[in-house]
Amino acid sequence: MNTEAKKQYMDTLRKRYFKGTKKEKGEILNEYCRNTKQERKYVIKKFNYKVKLKTKENRKKRARFYDGHVIAVLVEIWKIFDYPCGQRLEEILETETENLRVWKEIVCSDEIAEKLKKMKSATIDRRLNHEKEVLKLKEKYRKKSSFLLSTIPVKTSADFDRNIVGNEQVDFVESCGASASGEYVNNLSICDIFSSWWEGEAIMGKGQKRALLGLDNCRKRTPFMWKEFHPDNGTNLLNYAVYAYAEKEGLKFSRSRPYHKNDNCFIEQKNSTHVRQVIGYLRYDTQEELDCLNDLYRNELRLYKNFFQPVIKLKSKERIGGHIKRKYDRAKTPYRRLMESDQISEKEKEALTTIYQSLNPAELKRKIDKRLDNLYKIYQQKKGRENINLTNKLIPSLVSFSRMSKEKVSVS
Repeated sequence: MNTEAKKQYMDTLRKRYFKGTKKEKGEILNEYCRNTKQERKYVIKKFNYKVKLKTKENRKKRARFYDGHVIAVLVEIWKIFDYPCGQRLEEILETETENLRVWKEIVCSDEIAEKLKKMKSATIDRRLNHEKEVLKLKEKYRKKSSFLLSTIPVKTSADFDRNIVGNEQVDFVESCGASASGEYVNNLSICDIFSSWWEGEAIMGKGQKRALLGLDNCRKRTPFMWKEFHPDNGTNLLNYAVYAYAEKEGLKFSRSRPYHKNDNCFIEQKNSTHVRQVIGYLRYDTQEELDCLNDLYRNELRLYKNFFQPVIKLKSKERIGGHIKRKYDRAKTPYRRLMESDQISEKEKEALTTIYQSLNPAELKRKIDKRLDNLYKIYQQKKGRENINLTNKLIPSLVSFSRMSKEKVSVS
């Protein structure tokens, strides 16, 4: 016999149990215990539960004093007065409900108006909880700068024509170390999709004007004309100042999808090989470090990478079953790719050839290493100064602490 059957069996015997004599009650208990194999004392307690508690389903629901019609008018008034809290809205309901009815901003009966005037602040807050949650959700999923985002088209890496010179991918690499607080150097990195020509610029902070100036400096150093530049969704480049610059210079301006790094896959590769592997992950936040990085980016590093570092480009990709078959072209430097292209003029090619013939790759490498050593020395000196300043701040407190400890020893 299962639990439900035992319960039904007890319910049928309970009526006889309460009406019976002492002897009859004993017989009923004996019968129940014999059939269910339960202990006698436990069964007596179960039989003596005379009052059957009401379940939630059987409870009579209390009618709401402030029904849906009242709440609907309450929400309208709440929105009119710019979403005040319950305490402020309580005062507003008492004084402004009739005025709003006169101006026909709200339509409600006299009964609803009287109920609104009687509402207290705690009740108001409870009744508006749902509306507040809806507002929070709308704010969470609201698109910021929707006009600018809708104006700038979205492009993925597959949307670019990889055979055209002048399509640039742009990104920033932070040199903040282990902490993103304060102002620090941001490394602007730009890569041409066709030739893999790279340009870099160090900028202090994330200001829009500084980012725009760095972008313009890189564009002036590039040996060919830009047609389009493509940053991610960072606000240092995705803003109205850069948008106006693109319109003024006749450049196309596109952006990648949020949280899709592969849309900027070409520049993401250069961020690793041309920035991180060169300057590392330390924090640079002084003017000396900024000048040293710009000397490196504007001179030896760009010449060394663009004229003497071959790049292997992907020609095609095909899925065969569960495998992807890739084909790559021959490794060539960005300089060679531009020289073989018919999209730049002979004058530009002659200028590139003149620069190439004047360069010694071994000397360039030595100069790069020297500048990096100098950068690290500046960083070590800065850390030394910070440690000295920290020690100077700690010395007075250490002296006072030692005095206090001596006084305690003398007192004891």
